[in-house]
Amino acid sequence: MPTSATSNHPSRPEDLIGRLNSAHTPYEAKLKALRDLKNQIIGNRTKKLAFLKLGAVPSVVSILSSAAAAQGGGGDNREFYESVLIQSAAAIGSFACGLDAGVKAVLDAGAFPLLLSLISHLNEKVADAGARSLKLIYQSKRAPKYEFLQEKNMEFLLSLLNSKNENVTGLGANIITHSCQTTAEQQALSEAGVIKRLVSLLGGSINQKDASLESLAAMVKENPEVSAKFMGPENGRALNVVIELMKDKHPRTRLLACMCLISIRNTSTSYLQDSGIKNTLVSVLLELLDDPGPVGDEAPFVMSSLITGKEDMQKIAFNANLIEKLCEHLNVGSYQAKRLQGIFLVLGDLCSKLECCRDRVLDLQKLEVGARHSVLVSLLIILNKVLHFVTEALAHDSAEVRTAACNFLKNVSRSVKNLSAGQFMNEAVAVPLVQLLCDSSSSVQTLEAQTIYHVNQQILVLLLTLLKHLRTSGRIIGLAKSRFSHYCMSFDSAPTVESPLQLPFIHMIAALGAISNVVVDFMAHKSVLMQCGGVKQLVQLSKSMESAIRVNAVWALRNLTFLVNYRCKEEILLELTSATLISLINDPEPSVQAQALALVRNLVDGTLNSINYVFGEDGAVLHAIARQLRSTSKVEVQIQGMYALSNVASGNELHKEAVMNQLLRQAGNDAEKTLVKFLQSTDSQLRTATLWALINLTFPGSPGTCRRVTELRNAGIITQLKNMVNDHCLDVKLRARMALGQLMIFGDSSS
Repeated sequence: MPTSATSNHPSRPEDLIGRLNSAHTPYEAKLKALRDLKNQIIGNRTKKLAFLKLGAVPSVVSILSSAAAAQGGGGDNREFYESVLIQSAAAIGSFACGLDAGVKAVLDAGAFPLLLSLISHLNEKVADAGARSLKLIYQSKRAPKYEFLQEKNMEFLLSLLNSKNENVTGLGANIITHSCQTTAEQQALSEAGVIKRLVSLLGGSINQKDASLESLAAMVKENPEVSAKFMGPENGRALNVVIELMKDKHPRTRLLACMCLISIRNTSTSYLQDSGIKNTLVSVLLELLDDPGPVGDEAPFVMSSLITGKEDMQKIAFNANLIEKLCEHLNVGSYQAKRLQGIFLVLGDLCSKLECCRDRVLDLQKLEVGARHSVLVSLLIILNKVLHFVTEALAHDSAEVRTAACNFLKNVSRSVKNLSAGQFMNEAVAVPLVQLLCDSSSSVQTLEAQTIYHVNQQILVLLLTLLKHLRTSGRIIGLAKSRFSHYCMSFDSAPTVESPLQLPFIHMIAALGAISNVVVDFMAHKSVLMQCGGVKQLVQLSKSMESAIRVNAVWALRNLTFLVNYRCKEEILLELTSATLISLINDPEPSVQAQALALVRNLVDGTLNSINYVFGEDGAVLHAIARQLRSTSKVEVQIQGMYALSNVASGNELHKEAVMNQLLRQAGNDAEKTLVKFLQSTDSQLRTATLWALINLTFPGSPGTCRRVTELRNAGIITQLKNMVNDHCLDVKLRARMALGQLMIFGDSSS
């Protein structure tokens, strides 16, 4: 007799869900269906997703709830209901294991309080099943936060940690790892004696060791008081135990031991600073990078926490050939997103400070490799492919990978040597960078703007580096030509990025010829960025709601406009309207205001046509600059505003009169006070910027200079200049003497 279709496929997802949901299905059959479901989804992501779509989780949770209620009523079926509880909890845990969608479904179905109630069950197998399932939930960021500061919750947590059941104690430790986030929570756990209990678990099973190490790392992180307690005598040889665990045969235990020690080390400069422990940490993590599983995925992130911002650790890692190791991994083939993110994160950390690391990554070191060094030849081929891997990473599906790749490029582009070698501004790098300016992830957009900022900023740094050796005992070459004054520049530090080299302004003027020659070499790099739509995207990002994105976008535009010809400026101005620029000058964030004014400063630098830009639309941009100067109290904004006006004042008579109107005539006494206040500022850059404006306004060859000198004298400017001729700042002293000398040509009738 032929069987039905249903009997031919007793384990189809639809049939299993039907049996679980049917009120006519006997409990014995439901128990079997639970086992079948659990066995199908264990380790099978595809099956989990299929069952999730069919609504399996609410069905399983409903059975768990019914079994808990029925078992609580006693009776002869107690063992049967306990089996249902175990299988239901196991199935729920399987859905939650490694799948955030499964965790969400489990929590939405109300499984969490039911599983929590199983922990106190008299049957140890039931309690163990509940603990296992909850541990899997707490591996996800979606797990609910546990409130340690509530007394009852703390008591319950301590009962978990004191349990004889390994999974229950592991659950307690996992809860700490997931939920311990604030100083107050760390302190509360420490005062409740949690550290001592976690230390005791270091001598337990492998699972207890791992859970304890991870929890201890969370408790001591950035908390010197809790770290000191862990290191104290009441915990015996706890630190030595953790150090020994770096040699454990289990890779994950070694990784977590490193993570715990790094948390302690990063908390205070007095802990774990000897060279032995530093080298051991790097060595162990270097080895763990080769692990093919989850440990290898997590090892780069732990390495990053060890070397971020620490030049000494970066040198140790460099000498241990970490860069070669990471590049070899990139060359092996495709990785999961997490590992790829971690690799670029560490490469970015290594390139954040040390030029030798940037050189190694980009193969700029001139190595003479003979035939006997074939291994080195292979290695150099690998290193030479790094930028290829970066361009692929910039187009990766994962926003985290794209962000890490941008961070790497941002840091490696700090290198003057690499920039001058043309490593970055080619189409292979520029095009994906510009495309990512449209990225939906704000962190990617910010890093993209910072990367472009660095490429342009390093052009300026290179110029200043070349000028460093042209100092001539404080004497200035070519000051007789006032048009050179608008080349005077200031370099402040970009937000969240490393400060570029700062040099006295006179070096720029002393070698204008060198600048003119060198800048030509970089024009092609800037044009590549323009040709692939970079300007349009930067202008769009300058309108972002995120201030960090706005400031970096405007900063990139600022450097893009430095010393470009008028044709390039016209291309930029096609995208950057006067209305947009005025909006940026009036931005609520001072950092954006400063960069917008610096952008104007570069736009009006050069020919008379460039200066005319601020006179369009009835001089709206010029008026905006003057208004901001009169209203702001931020020195960085005042500096850039005065340099912008100084560049305008370096033009013809019309330009000088317009600046004079803004500085003195339209605002009356307030403007006079503002000028004197700027000249008296404690910031030497602001004093210098103001002096440059005065020098350009009083250039002797201009027909209206005599009238302007009289107005400045009446405003008390000459008196103030006389007080500045012996200023402690060399730049200020030289500019003050030059300005005073020009004014004295027209006589000195000051009191």
